[in-house]
Amino acid sequence: MKLPVSITINGRRYQRDVEPRLLLVHFIRDLGGVTGTKVGCDTSQCGACTVLLDGVAVRSCTCLVVQADGSSVTTIEGLALAGTLHPLQEAFWNKHGLQCGFCTPGMILASYELLKHNPQPTDEEIRHGLEGNMCRCTGYQNIVRAVREAAMLMAGK
Repeated sequence: MKLPVSITINGRRYQRDVEPRLLLVHFIRDLGGVTGTKVGCDTSQCGACTVLLDGVAVRSCTCLVVQADGSSVTTIEGLALAGTLHPLQEAFWNKHGLQCGFCTPGMILASYELLKHNPQPTDEEIRHGLEGNMCRCTGYQNIVRAVREAAMLMAGK
């Protein structure tokens, strides 16, 4: 049995009939063709699959697509507007907050959620806000620097 769903991904509406057990991450990648969202651990432990679902950061590997029916999803690709990087994307680039890049989409979207609620976080608050997002390359120092820089850019400083 398949169920109809309608989801907007980065401003583009997708209507499909899907299996009730299909995960949002697979809908985004396989049916939507948007591949910045990564499949990491499949258990919500690593954060690589983080997206914004109606503006809230969620792990798309544990959300069924039928639960997201009628919603709007923003992926890492959707943060850049008209070819201009979002300040978080720019800061991760400038401060070398990425190496292999696998965790970067999840880190940036988790940081987006953090800065939405706390526009001037301390380093400790940044680290706490990124808990559950694992990076195996950077050691997190440059990620914290990138989030700090993004906060300043977004505040106009």
